[in-house]
Amino acid sequence: MTAVVGIDVGTTGVKAIAISPDGEILGRAERGYPLSTPHPGWSEQDPEDWWGATDAALSDLSVGDVAGIGLSGQMHGLVVLDDAERVLRPAILWNDQRTAAECAEIEELVGLERLIALTGNRALTGFTAPKLLWLRRHEPETYARVRHVLLPKDYVRLRLAGEQATDAADASGTLLLDVANRRWSGEVLEALELPSDWLPPVLESPDRSGLVGASDSLLQGVPVAAGAGDQPAAALGVGIDRPGPLSVVLGTSGVVLAALPAYRADPEARVHAFCHAVPGGWQAMGVMLSAAGSLQWLHDVVAPGASFEELTREAERWQPGAEGLVFLPYLAGERTPHADPDARGAFAGLQLRHDRGALVRAVLEGVAFGLRDSLELLGSLGVEAERGRVSGGGARGRLWLEIVASVLGIPLELTAVEEGSAFGAALLGGVAGGVFADVHDAVARCVRVREVVEPTPEWSRAYDELYPRYRALYPTLKGWEQ
Repeated sequence: MTAVVGIDVGTTGVKAIAISPDGEILGRAERGYPLSTPHPGWSEQDPEDWWGATDAALSDLSVGDVAGIGLSGQMHGLVVLDDAERVLRPAILWNDQRTAAECAEIEELVGLERLIALTGNRALTGFTAPKLLWLRRHEPETYARVRHVLLPKDYVRLRLAGEQATDAADASGTLLLDVANRRWSGEVLEALELPSDWLPPVLESPDRSGLVGASDSLLQGVPVAAGAGDQPAAALGVGIDRPGPLSVVLGTSGVVLAALPAYRADPEARVHAFCHAVPGGWQAMGVMLSAAGSLQWLHDVVAPGASFEELTREAERWQPGAEGLVFLPYLAGERTPHADPDARGAFAGLQLRHDRGALVRAVLEGVAFGLRDSLELLGSLGVEAERGRVSGGGARGRLWLEIVASVLGIPLELTAVEEGSAFGAALLGGVAGGVFADVHDAVARCVRVREVVEPTPEWSRAYDELYPRYRALYPTLKGWEQ
């Protein structure tokens, strides 16, 4: 049977799936790799680990007659190569927080209003451009050897197909793309004194970027789609190919994403304006940095021997609001709505009655409130939220889905396939390989809703009362470390 393959280069590992032309899963494979935090606030990985895991995952799939391959991956990461396309240093990742000074410098050099007009975003520590300026300032010897700049999934493409390329959706997260016109911004590059020839060609997500080379004899000659960043790919993977349902992601980070009928940026850049994985399409999304990552942190700190199912059962014993306990999920700074790398997390309202289950409930609810922040900002752009399509590891927990639906006040739809980003990448690979006529055809043939989680009215009322308290807590913790 003809198959198409999707590869997602994530923060913790590579996921690869093979699907049939009607969206049935033919194979799954996953390989992990380590994360390095050499200093507080730093986050790095070795790009060779991505390639090794990808190569192994493709071998594990063991599928024949592959028509196309699509790529997705963690956005914003900086991969720098020399003139022989060799990696110069570990990649600096999306959740790295070292570049606050460089963000301020960018907004001064370009001008904040002009930067938002050109890129749809303000300078944030996670983006790629500030990382380049940090490298120039702090590692000048390495910077002097840079000849090529790639994003994480695009380094895997280089190893897989021998081609340098990126796509408009992933490039939107570099702060170097003219998002409205879907091309590198000469004005921003000039202001930051960055060479344009370091950057790869920008394609649309389903475009063919090359063919698999001789490194994999079983897949040699298979077309490779340009692909997309993980969030645009995840949105496509749950069927967000046009305005309508929202994409709600409960991954390490949390995302609320809407496809837009035309390019539009928030004047204050509180949510991101990016190109979508659909050619000629745009999206707006709010991003919180510690969604499922918050639950993972709590698990590792207070219950490393417990299963997540056990923790969820304990949380179910508590009513909404856990008797006034509130959690702020700013464990790694925050993007939406605060754009503050120094934001810090907290539990507020602790009392002697609170046990481990109460802490878990508060974390689940705090993340849901963070997603609501994004939803309300999308509403200011004219997005009408009637329902959401949910994906990510956190979407496997029924209690969390019920909490999120009740906090957001919208039904959440679960699709038949859980691997949102890898599935979306596979759909793009199918377009590049001629299996699907276009992205809309791929979504129509392959994406199916299997279950709907409705809000619980009494929970929604309780959360509507608690949400203003959650919002009021952030200013009290601003600058806590200082």
